[in-house]
Amino acid sequence: MKFNPICVKLTIVKNSTPTLDKIVALAKRRGFVFSGSEIYGGFVGLYDYGPYGVELANNIRAAWWKAMVQAERNIVGLDSAIVTHPRVWEASGHVGGFADPLVECKECNTRSRADHLLEEVGAFADEKMTVAEINQVFDKHRENLKCLKCGQKKFGEVKHFNLLVKTNLGNFQNDWTKEPTYLRGETCQGIYLNFKNVLDSSRVKIPFGIAQIGKAFRNEIAPRQYIFRKREFEQMEMQMFVKPEAELIEYENWRKKRWQYYLDLGFKEENLKWHQHENLVFYAKAAWDIEYRFPFGFKELEGIHSRGNYDLTQHQTFSGKDLSYLDPVTNERYVPHVVETSVGLDRTFLAVLTEFYAEDELGGETRTVLRLPYSLAPIKVAVFPLLKNKPDLVAKAEAVYRSLAKHLRAEWDDNGNIGKRYRRQDEIGTPYCVTVDFETLEGDTKDTVTVRQRDSGEQTRVKISELVTFLTKADF
Repeated sequence: MKFNPICVKLTIVKNSTPTLDKIVALAKRRGFVFSGSEIYGGFVGLYDYGPYGVELANNIRAAWWKAMVQAERNIVGLDSAIVTHPRVWEASGHVGGFADPLVECKECNTRSRADHLLEEVGAFADEKMTVAEINQVFDKHRENLKCLKCGQKKFGEVKHFNLLVKTNLGNFQNDWTKEPTYLRGETCQGIYLNFKNVLDSSRVKIPFGIAQIGKAFRNEIAPRQYIFRKREFEQMEMQMFVKPEAELIEYENWRKKRWQYYLDLGFKEENLKWHQHENLVFYAKAAWDIEYRFPFGFKELEGIHSRGNYDLTQHQTFSGKDLSYLDPVTNERYVPHVVETSVGLDRTFLAVLTEFYAEDELGGETRTVLRLPYSLAPIKVAVFPLLKNKPDLVAKAEAVYRSLAKHLRAEWDDNGNIGKRYRRQDEIGTPYCVTVDFETLEGDTKDTVTVRQRDSGEQTRVKISELVTFLTKADF
């Protein structure tokens, strides 16, 4: 049995970067992102992922893991502890040097990052500058600098503020702030700590990588730009351990791979660009960021860094444990060098919402739609009974839903008329909607359903027995 598809006129209304306000409104309205502790007035820099946000975040993790671990023969996974021995952060340099420049408004006592205030007037403070040097730049532009809250121009001196989040976990001293433990400021340190464990317990050989997805915490002075800069966030990182002489070759290899990753996900190349770090830390050989065109401009999405052997050497020195590698072929012993790729899940989440947000006119009606790739869509198919007050339709639709749910992330939707259900699913990003109607129950079209495609609005009659195959061909 063959059915001709029903086409609906589609007109693109807008195809540019949406405003942040539109992204935030959609994310709240459709249950992607909520403000943390919202019923208590919120808590700055913290957000919760709602029902569809959880699904999208899981799909982003899965896409990254597939590219970094499943598709790579010499990369393995890890899930290290969020809290580590306090000396880890001394060895990494975070206790002594992990800080942002803080300045306080004398009028309303709002604390801001001095470098962010300088950016507002086209001036810059380099992360390698001393406090004295930043104060000089700040003083030079002080007449033009305004408090982001009250608009006044009265500021105190710039000070460095350490971003590590202290905790008393495992510390039972009366004043644990003097000798604190910390929530991890980045996930990669857990990878360095387990370098030897992975090497000794598996069959990996240099070059090999360790990948990890996990939470990190930073006591950001002024979290901003929605989920772009959070105090509790999630990183997806990979550390590739290589021979010293192979470091830059491996580095360029990963630059190409990570760029292609975003194109494969469906990102437009004009929304991506490279940014080279000019003032490198002393141990780094190269550092480039992939920047994305967020609603507030091009900002860092992912960093690819050539880190030398600094990290393993520091932990070897502070722990007293040998972290060198003995090459089984050459008998050469050395401390491996590291090539790092690091991307935030939350920033990827925001980039995905931005990239695939669209407004168009379908069938004479304006709509908002998330044109998500099939692999990222929170819900793959929504199942509707045409009318929820007709028991025969509901029973048949429930049977269709149960059969699809065994294979796909499906959703049941019987709330409102069909048009409203379509619009709701469009905003969620659901690629297909399946409607069980009276034609499903009788006549030549018995046991067929209407399948509506999200992007084009095209509707096709499909046999129920062929639904799974039809829906999983993923032509998005």
